[in-house]
Amino acid sequence: MSLFLPKLSCKKDIDEVIKNVAEKVLVLRFGRDDDSVCMQLDEILSKTSHDLSNMASIYLVDVDKAPIYTRYFDISYIPSTVFFFNGQHMKVDYGSPDHTKFVGSFKTKQDFIDLIEVIYRGAMRGKLIVQSPIDPRNIPKYDLLYHGI
Repeated sequence: MSLFLPKLSCKKDIDEVIKNVAEKVLVLRFGRDDDSVCMQLDEILSKTSHDLSNMASIYLVDVDKAPIYTRYFDISYIPSTVFFFNGQHMKVDYGSPDHTKFVGSFKTKQDFIDLIEVIYRGAMRGKLIVQSPIDPRNIPKYDLLYHGI
């Protein structure tokens, strides 16, 4: 499914997208194309990308091709999803210690849509951190995820 989403293959491409995506939530999915959990998340992202096209731009980033950002965002579990708005890193309180990224796959398309809507509305009001609308039972626990990075 990740064939339908644009891929960023180097730091320069990522920097350019962060700088140029305006008035939309920028979604960067860090992972690997051949990982089963990443493929599951990519399916959700690709199925919702058209519905969210007015609010979000979604890109895939291979952790092996962007080691600077992988280290910067402390991507130790994949997939990890990071959000930006107008070049500003958006943080989300998921009820976990790490507000900088969503780790794992979303359980449903609606969870992802709800999260994008909350980030978009919060960002439009000038907030840099928003409360996650996702049911805590649908937020993956870190110890259940792939550890191979």
